[in-house]
Amino acid sequence: MPSSNKKRKNNQSLEDRVQAELEKLIVTCPKCKKVYTGKEAFEHLYICPECGKYMPIGAKERLVMLLDEGSFRPWYEDVLTGNPLDTADYEEKIQSIQKKSGCSEAVTIGRGKIAGYETVIGVCDPNFMMGSMGQAMGERITRAFEKATRLKLPVILFCCSGGARMQEGIISLMQMEKTSAAVKLHSDAGLFYCSVLTDPTMGGVTASFSTLADVILAEPQARIGFAGPRVIQQTIGTVLPQGFQTAEFQMEHGFVDRLVERKNLRNELHYLLYAHRGPNKSRLRLRTGVPVLKHQLDPESVELMNRHDKTPWDKVKMCRSGERATATDYIIRIFKDFREMHGDRYFGDDRALVGGIAFLGETPVTIIADLRGKSFEERVRRNFGMPKPEGYRKAIRLMKQAEKFRRPVISFINTSGAFCGIDAEERGQGQAIAQSIMEMSMLKTPTLSILIGEGGSGGALATAVGNEVWMLEHSTYAILSPEGYSAILWKTEGKAEEAAAVMKITAQDLAELGVIDRIIPEFGGATEVTAQKISNVMSQAITDMLKKYEHMTGDEIMADRYARFRKF
Repeated sequence: MPSSNKKRKNNQSLEDRVQAELEKLIVTCPKCKKVYTGKEAFEHLYICPECGKYMPIGAKERLVMLLDEGSFRPWYEDVLTGNPLDTADYEEKIQSIQKKSGCSEAVTIGRGKIAGYETVIGVCDPNFMMGSMGQAMGERITRAFEKATRLKLPVILFCCSGGARMQEGIISLMQMEKTSAAVKLHSDAGLFYCSVLTDPTMGGVTASFSTLADVILAEPQARIGFAGPRVIQQTIGTVLPQGFQTAEFQMEHGFVDRLVERKNLRNELHYLLYAHRGPNKSRLRLRTGVPVLKHQLDPESVELMNRHDKTPWDKVKMCRSGERATATDYIIRIFKDFREMHGDRYFGDDRALVGGIAFLGETPVTIIADLRGKSFEERVRRNFGMPKPEGYRKAIRLMKQAEKFRRPVISFINTSGAFCGIDAEERGQGQAIAQSIMEMSMLKTPTLSILIGEGGSGGALATAVGNEVWMLEHSTYAILSPEGYSAILWKTEGKAEEAAAVMKITAQDLAELGVIDRIIPEFGGATEVTAQKISNVMSQAITDMLKKYEHMTGDEIMADRYARFRKF
């Protein structure tokens, strides 16, 4: 009987339904034309073993791959496609696609678990009109964000779409606004949202909910863009470059946080849910009435202040040495499971300034770090550690994200200064630095800045606005380089060594001036040999520092930082 068959199907688990459908499915690789049974394709995660092509995945199959068995509960299956413009044959087409795809709409959405962590999850189905967004899809996504906000749950959306659905015209376009607004309300509630861009993610979906996430992941080689490549070519009359609008292209240009292979997606999402578990849970316990802290040097720093076994110029040369330990050497020793996040969401991904999420013990933190590299090739790739505007804007984005989730911010500074160049000025280098200083000043989460090498001028200050500022024993921090100081004041670069002596650039000088709060010993010099010893000291000191702020409100933390810099 039709009704009893329908009831039996609905009572089946999602996993059983998928297995039953795979029995009847034949999958052909769109690239090499190799043919697979449904079960073979599923076992290979719909990645062709012959050519490596990522093949499209239906919504139900994707959910089974990702979620804990039996945890998915669908929402809004009764929200179905209408025909707002009375488009001819549209309703018949929808019915045919529903029957063929086994889905009622282009997005399947509901509640499930990944490694035990509750989340709202939605998957766009490429088999349903290429995942195009009509009124029903927009309504399901909007309602899901609204319900997730009420339930204080994170949201994960797998995006795959050709864009707005042409048959629904302007009503389809309106879905961009309402989904975007629902994302904002969810975000303002301090809740986490991750989008995963799959092939293809285009048009109105790219220009709405899919690119508004806290973290944007993408599968390798996924096509991602607003206008389609044929439209662009016809409009500008130019052949597009190789790799244009791929996930790799978008990450290089600042719009994707991370590329994640399909086999690693469940683990990646587990990590992100764990790092963002609960609304605004920073592991910082809040109460009111805590006075602004008094910053005093610890006994070890006082002892190091009085050690003058190297000249300021010696220290400049030590900081510039290719053997000096970099931020990476400390990050891997102090923190667990650092995940780099790429891009400023405007222009590019600056390799001179990196950032991401890591764990200090069980506490998630945001890390910002200048990286100048060790080998000549790496130094060229990282622009010798001189950030451009997109580097500072990436730092701002990650620091504001840290504030939203009340993660402490730890910044490692080692730069001769912000990059001086035509392209940097065209993109607003000064404004980017100013914005970074201002935003870091006002963060309502603890910030710690550690100078581990050179601290050159405003380019260093941009990420050095900490509740506390520390320096390694032989690092430097200055208004500009000794060569520049000599050239400006004495009209020659030949007096750089003399300039270093009078500029008060060493950790000892700056501790005496009250510019820094702690000196970290280097055990003879910061290299890979001593990096573990230095990291041990820093790890304990960071833990102790953050404990001071455990019982402070966001406003009190900000006031403490304001008072620290206001004294100058």
